[in-house]
Amino acid sequence: MSEPEGQLAGFLPYQLSVASNAVSGLIAERYRKRFGLRIAEWRIMAVLGDTGEAGGPMTQRALTAATVMDKVAVNRAVKVLEERGLVARVPNPEDGRSHVLALTGEGRAIHAEVMPLARATERDLLAGLAPGEEALLRRLLAGLRARAGELTGD
Repeated sequence: MSEPEGQLAGFLPYQLSVASNAVSGLIAERYRKRFGLRIAEWRIMAVLGDTGEAGGPMTQRALTAATVMDKVAVNRAVKVLEERGLVARVPNPEDGRSHVLALTGEGRAIHAEVMPLARATERDLLAGLAPGEEALLRRLLAGLRARAGELTGD
C-alpha cells in the first residue's frame, strides 16, 4: 500500500485515523475468521468483558461512550450480539425501569478465547518497536487523548 503524498499525509488526525484503521483491520480479520465478529461487535464485547472501571454490565448510552463509537453503530452491533446470544439485556440494579447490557455465558466464553488472540496481535504489532518506544507511544497517545478531551470540554 503506497503512502499518500501532500499535506494530508503529514496531518496528525489523518495519520492517527489511518493507523487505527490498519490495526483495527488486522484485528477484525483475525476475529472475523475465528469468531465471526466485526470490529464494532468485538469492541462492545471487550468493554463488557473488561474487569476494569468501564467493564461489566452497562447501559447502551454508557457503552456508546466507553467504546467511543456512534450510537447507531453500537445499536446495530448490540442487536447482532443479542441475536447471536452473546449479549443480553438484564434489569438495571440501579434503576428498575431500565436495562443494562451484559455478556451471556457464551459471550464470556468467546471473550475469554479472544483476549489471548488480541494480546498476541498486540505483541505482534509492538514487536517492531525499539526498546522503550512502546511506553513512549502509550504516554503520547494518553496525552493526545487527554488534550483532545480538554479542548472539547470532556
